[in-house]
Amino acid sequence: MSSADAIRHIRLSSITLPLSTAISDAKVFTGRQKPMTEVVFLVAEITTEQGLEGLGFSYSKRAGGPAQYAHAAEVAEAALGADPNDIGRIRETLLWAGASVGRSGAASQALAAIDVALWDLKAKRAGLPLAKLLGAHRDAVRTYDTSGGFLHASIEEITARADESLAAGIGGIKIKVGLPDAREDMRRVAAVREHLGPDVDLMVDANQQWDRATALRMGRRLEEFDLTWIEEPVDAHDAEGHARLTTALDTPIATGEMLASVGEHRRLIETRACDIIQPDAPRVGGITEFLRLATLADDAGLALAPHFAMEIHLHLAAAYPTETWVEHFDWLDPLFEERLEIAEGRMLVPDRPGLGITLSEQARDWTTASTEFGRR
Repeated sequence: MSSADAIRHIRLSSITLPLSTAISDAKVFTGRQKPMTEVVFLVAEITTEQGLEGLGFSYSKRAGGPAQYAHAAEVAEAALGADPNDIGRIRETLLWAGASVGRSGAASQALAAIDVALWDLKAKRAGLPLAKLLGAHRDAVRTYDTSGGFLHASIEEITARADESLAAGIGGIKIKVGLPDAREDMRRVAAVREHLGPDVDLMVDANQQWDRATALRMGRRLEEFDLTWIEEPVDAHDAEGHARLTTALDTPIATGEMLASVGEHRRLIETRACDIIQPDAPRVGGITEFLRLATLADDAGLALAPHFAMEIHLHLAAAYPTETWVEHFDWLDPLFEERLEIAEGRMLVPDRPGLGITLSEQARDWTTASTEFGRR
């Protein structure tokens, strides 16, 4: 097949995924947010003159989904006719098409779905899983479960779900902390650690709940549980506060999921504000931006544990030079026909070309809006 090709059709869809249980973390228990009942996805499907197809997505929790969709629908047409191999050039074209709204947040997240679809397409053209196209360092990535550890769940529910996860081959368990009563946080962590035993990786996530003094006190109290990391102990944009904790505590500090650009992550890296960086490709603008960020993080000697969207991040984590983690969520299972395999604490890179996923009929049924450009 000749390498010369052009984008002939783009379909954008807004898909609302309902959650079976309303989800609560520390921000809910302190009144900052309401329980989460759905996740809104922006899906991009790109077809070329040669008949190749790419699938990508970004997402929003609680708010922002309509904004992402609206912005993508305004600028996507500018990519028609472009060579899909020229991902960087296409990104620049779309950025300038919507330059007045900036290069972070909903604007870049709107472009992320298109960027991911182009990388999916490029790997399919090569007949390779995306991880192999990027240059994989491993064929399986350590994985931990988050979806069973939220604060709305009782200790008994969390430990039962942890047992299911470990039996399914997942290697680590993350639970939420940050309740108004710190003693209850400690009771829950102690109970889960006792249930899991000393050999299972256990992480906690405060979801930005603590101020600096509280985070330091809690971090010192949590040292006894030999945690793999403490996640987002203070405000996500407080690089200095995270840096102080990284210096003061033996337990590694992880953060980054809420940041919406490479520039914001660069500040974390330059101030040594974490031991483990947790970028989210859809949130920072797609795979192109994630790869820029990963180069900076690797140069600084940081560990990597991408946030959410395991269908994308498995491939990116597999291509990171040092050992990584990928976050397991079963929430997105209804959206795709395929399932990722897990064994012996690791998620396996699929051998299917590209991301290795296709939209399900259920995803089509949950579509609330769609628009098309070009010709089928």
